[in-house]
Amino acid sequence: MAVSLTFLLIFTLITGTDGALTVIPAKAGASVTIPCLYESKYRNHVKYLCKGYYWNSCSYAIKTDSQQGSGKYSISDDKIQTIFNVTMKHLTVENTHYWCAVEINRGSDVRQYFQLSVTTGTPSLYVDNQEVTGFIGEDVTISCHYRTSKERKWCRLGRNCVTGVSGSIDGTTVNINTKEKSVFNVTMKGLMPKSSGWYYCDNGNFQMPVHLTVTAKPTTAPTTVTTAGEMTTEGQVQTTKGEKSEVSSFPVPLSLIIPLSLLIFIVAVALLFLFILRIKHAKAQDSTPSKLNEGEMTYSEVTFRKNKALQSSAAESDAGVIFSSAVPVNKQGVKRTDAKDEDVTYSTVLHHR
Repeated sequence: MAVSLTFLLIFTLITGTDGALTVIPAKAGASVTIPCLYESKYRNHVKYLCKGYYWNSCSYAIKTDSQQGSGKYSISDDKIQTIFNVTMKHLTVENTHYWCAVEINRGSDVRQYFQLSVTTGTPSLYVDNQEVTGFIGEDVTISCHYRTSKERKWCRLGRNCVTGVSGSIDGTTVNINTKEKSVFNVTMKGLMPKSSGWYYCDNGNFQMPVHLTVTAKPTTAPTTVTTAGEMTTEGQVQTTKGEKSEVSSFPVPLSLIIPLSLLIFIVAVALLFLFILRIKHAKAQDSTPSKLNEGEMTYSEVTFRKNKALQSSAAESDAGVIFSSAVPVNKQGVKRTDAKDEDVTYSTVLHHR
């Protein structure tokens, strides 16, 4: 059993009731929390823990009206539940005799004696967990470990006990399995909200309390995701066909959040870069002059002839004249009719040797 386990003890403080000797096993170095129940009429009274074997000579360890102490003890009072809790830390073999007490003005204080059996090895009686949670309608099993075989019981504080292999406590079925060595397993079946409370394993003179809390079993809330439809208030998605579908929730591990965020950022930057390149490419195409189609070109014919006035020059020959012609062609590629003289432009180029 781990050193950090906390042991719980509960006493009902009733005036005039002789409490039987109660021994609570504990391990050295561990912490002990002692919830002490009291009657509602003592709700506004001072509660305290008294240390010592004899009541008349015990000394205050800690009180609810004074939180001063060595740090070994702490106390709190829950007036709604009528219970005050005392915690003792760093137990030693000398921590043995204590009293839970309620201060009574003009009268004798109400008190209950208990003894801690602190050992350096395995305690005489212990459970795996002092705080147990069960769900409504389901079962819960508590394992009570012991060193010496004595009469084994499972009891509810202030109520009845089950001593055989089966029984009932407040309408809840209890089964006790004693087949394993040095342990008896208690199974409570069909838990109800009223099953919540304090119980304890009993093995001879030793008692080990266990607090049971019964709650409704939590359900995983569906993830509300909107697709092409409408999101409902119950976490359902209304599809385009009018059908409802429920989406289960899948928790994303924290270790994946940063890589996913980085990936999304890289993809976004890449898409933006491609978008900019596309815009630049489109602008470059708009600024390039398009080639003219051959059918859209107009051809003209220009004929250069010698001027009669220049024929007398013996120094010039036909080689000094450049003839150029342009033939008009329609868009269907057919030549127009022959050009007339008035339609011809003459150009003379003299070549001087």
